[in-house]
Amino acid sequence: MKEGNHMLKAHLITAIVTPFNENDEIDYTVLENLTNHLIQQGSDGFVIGGTTGEGPTLTPSEKTTLFTRFAEIVGDRAAVIANVGSNNTKASVELAEQVSSIKNVDGLLVVVPYYNKPNQDGMIAHFTAVADAATKPVVIYNIPGRTGVNMEVETVAKLAEHPNIQGIKQCGDLNSFSAIVNATPDDFNVWTGEDAQFIDVQTLGGAGVISVASHLYCDEMAQALNALQAGDLQTVGTLQRDLLPKMSALFAWPSPAPTKAALNATGFAVGAPRLPLLPLTNEQETQLAARLGVANLQEV
Repeated sequence: MKEGNHMLKAHLITAIVTPFNENDEIDYTVLENLTNHLIQQGSDGFVIGGTTGEGPTLTPSEKTTLFTRFAEIVGDRAAVIANVGSNNTKASVELAEQVSSIKNVDGLLVVVPYYNKPNQDGMIAHFTAVADAATKPVVIYNIPGRTGVNMEVETVAKLAEHPNIQGIKQCGDLNSFSAIVNATPDDFNVWTGEDAQFIDVQTLGGAGVISVASHLYCDEMAQALNALQAGDLQTVGTLQRDLLPKMSALFAWPSPAPTKAALNATGFAVGAPRLPLLPLTNEQETQLAARLGVANLQEV
């Protein structure tokens, strides 16, 4: 359960997709149904409007409405982290100020500025400006594969000194993840954005995972985490060996297209991704099903 406006140390956070209807409008009925399902399956937190949620193609008004409606849907059942970051510091500050006033939003995700390629001092200035303006805790998002630049461990450690910067979503190897855990305070939340690391980061002292695969395999991931906590390594290994190739398959084409294809097939009509992303073709859906170990996506 939530603890006021404090960042919840959620372990299994779903970076939830944004459902679109045939008119390319956000479908809140589907979003509510999917959210309820994921909470029942074991997701104890959500990132809304992030990379998987196609945040870069949402308009500012769509974002504020989405965050407000989503926070109402979740209520006090799970943590809600809203993505307010972009490569425009001024726009990020303005959105952070607006979203900070939304009830039941626990934190704000802010990505390392993409395309601009700032240096480390520029990153510090960017995140400091947003954190100073926000009244909800900020979570840094370091994803070099999408931004074109990497936030160094020393920069993360410096930003962790800011009282309103309380966590990071780190996409990278386990060496960098471990170094960040070592370099930051014990109450600084370090989540991985790499699904395949969801077990490893627990043993390194991380807070958990911000996941895409949990849309489809939340129950299995929760089982693995519970088994790890209970010391049942045989069950952990069995589940992890089954999950790893499936997690990889969900990124064989530009995300979130594979995840949306699977959700559509299993009864959650989340629609197609927005351009410039394309939905999977029939042939690609067949290939995805094979990689997920099923005859067709309806069986996922």
